[in-house]
Amino acid sequence: MLGNRLLCVLDHDGKLAGPLPEFARDPAELLRLYRTLVLTRTFDTKAIALQRTGRLGTYASSLGQEAVSVGAAAAMAKGDVLVPSFREHGAQLWRGVTLKELFLYWGGDERGNDFAGPREDFPNCVPVASHAPHAVGVALAFRLRGEQRAAVCVFGDGATSKGDVAEALNMAGVWKVPAVFVVNNNAWAISVPREKQTAAATLAQKAVAAGIPGEQVDGNDVIAVRAATERALARARQGLGPALIEALTYRLCDHTTSDDASRYRDDAEVSGHWPAEPVARLRKFLTNSGHWGKDKEEALLHECSSAVEGAAEAYLATPAQPISAIFDYIYAEIPAELAEQREAATVQAQGDA
Repeated sequence: MLGNRLLCVLDHDGKLAGPLPEFARDPAELLRLYRTLVLTRTFDTKAIALQRTGRLGTYASSLGQEAVSVGAAAAMAKGDVLVPSFREHGAQLWRGVTLKELFLYWGGDERGNDFAGPREDFPNCVPVASHAPHAVGVALAFRLRGEQRAAVCVFGDGATSKGDVAEALNMAGVWKVPAVFVVNNNAWAISVPREKQTAAATLAQKAVAAGIPGEQVDGNDVIAVRAATERALARARQGLGPALIEALTYRLCDHTTSDDASRYRDDAEVSGHWPAEPVARLRKFLTNSGHWGKDKEEALLHECSSAVEGAAEAYLATPAQPISAIFDYIYAEIPAELAEQREAATVQAQGDA
């Protein structure tokens, strides 16, 4: 069983609050984690700017929550499958999804889901919680095939109040599938605070009813998130079944760019959570350990900015797909009535050109 104590390795000041896991004793691995956190935040900033200027669709920021997705993905093996919600940009970048692909997806272009890297990872799931049963199906397939692989499913605190998650946890526990469920508890399900959506003392304890282990971790501590996920994945691969991890973090941004969080929470509450945010926390630890400094920080910021700007330019320069594309990827053999509509739409588009 996983522990019930809140797992924290780095405190708010970037000082050790617990023993370093083996992977965290390698400075190069910590620097890779830090780079991905910074790249994720840089992408986030550009995506919001593009949306505000009408060049990207509605976008879900991950500001302040980057450690949850990056830490979970860093624990995964290449052959594992990520089943994400819609705020796991950091996990997708770690797993090999490109910046351009992320921009395409959020720009409404489905080619952004045709990942060049993790071919079997699932696309973003915008409906709340509906992907949790999908993760159980993926993990069940691994178990039936005898494959040493696992599914990692990430969703928000609000998802744990939906039947999809309860059913997924129940099935996963009964079938002992190799799945790890990570709850991004950012304290708000859009405008509903966690205490208004469930009376449970913790979300981790919702694992109890499913007969599986549950654990709370500091979701602003990327080392703690990765360590907990690694342990849960190792357990799953041993055939011991699934686990639930509740990562405690905070949403420093609006729910999406279509939301105005100032309508339901005040600035003082948000400001109080900034000192605990994950990027600064790991940066302080690296600096205090002698592995980081001003020059390296400036070089990394320039590197990430250049990469994001280049990807944004490539996204904006990508020609739109032809109107026929909306008909082409639904059926193996297109029905006659849709074939007629496809032809008509193509002719009209050619006439309008």
